[in-house]
Amino acid sequence: MDLVSIGSLNQSIVHPREVFKTACLSNAAALILIHQHPTGDPTPSSEDIAITRRLKESGKILGIKVLDHIIVGDDEYMSFVERGLL
Repeated sequence: MDLVSIGSLNQSIVHPREVFKTACLSNAAALILIHQHPTGDPTPSSEDIAITRRLKESGKILGIKVLDHIIVGDDEYMSFVERGLL
């Protein structure tokens, strides 16, 4: 597990370079992205969907597959794979 970013009240800075740094150094073949929505609602925002697409494309270039992106809320979660978003 690698902590990439700690967000502020309503956003977090996420850059592919930081997300894939540890994966590259660990010779990882794949990774799973996970983040929390402090509001408790795990519904992905438009920004969540956009960064997931960007990270998936970055992973393709690096040869590191993004297996899933999971958003954790209050007593529930949302999987991009289960929703057909990845």
